[in-house]
Amino acid sequence: MTIITVKTGGIAADAVTDAKIADDVVGTEHLTANEVDTAALKADAVTGAELADNAVNSEHYTDGSIDTAHIADAQITAAKLASGVGGITSTDQYRLTANLENPGAADITANIERVDDAQFGRIGTGMSVSSGVYTFPSTGIWRIQAIVHFYDANGDDGAGLVESLVSADSGSNFDLMASAISGNLSGSQSYNTHPSECFVDVTNATNFRFKFRTNSCAGTTIVGDTSANSTSFSFMRLGDT
Repeated sequence: MTIITVKTGGIAADAVTDAKIADDVVGTEHLTANEVDTAALKADAVTGAELADNAVNSEHYTDGSIDTAHIADAQITAAKLASGVGGITSTDQYRLTANLENPGAADITANIERVDDAQFGRIGTGMSVSSGVYTFPSTGIWRIQAIVHFYDANGDDGAGLVESLVSADSGSNFDLMASAISGNLSGSQSYNTHPSECFVDVTNATNFRFKFRTNSCAGTTIVGDTSANSTSFSFMRLGDT
């Protein structure tokens, strides 16, 4: 059989069709750059082995394409959570360690300790207190609760109060937020435990302060105990401001 050699100059443009090319003859070295488009790729033909490391960025993800099965354990940090999703990040509790007998109207500045029972737990660094004035560790919506144990010896105090007050200007001015109230005019002694609570939007942790104050307690004792909570003050951060 005579072999006819045809030079490339003798072949018209587009004269060689797929039918004239043997299978598996054309290698990638003969493809021009950007010649293979998506239409020429078979569905599911590109596997992970064909992708370069770190080649696929987030702009190529379709919405909702990343499910929990593709997130490694313990990889979502607090910084990656949307505002308000992180849950409770700070709790703390203090208590009165000794009785305040007939305190009248005065700030509660002494006989205060952070609860230190063996099983006590708190979240985060908690509050700090100096001379009865509490400072917040962070901004946020805070739930503040006072549980007050009142003792009226002879029924001679019609109303004893422990008030909860907040300041937004570093303690220059305080706003009354809540009161725990007890009273007894029966002429006999009485023991009562009363709560109060409030929610405070702490927008600036540097400037906000909180304190508790007795009022109208001329014949009332506020009961304290260093071994268990009798009169206590609780702080819980619920979420972002």
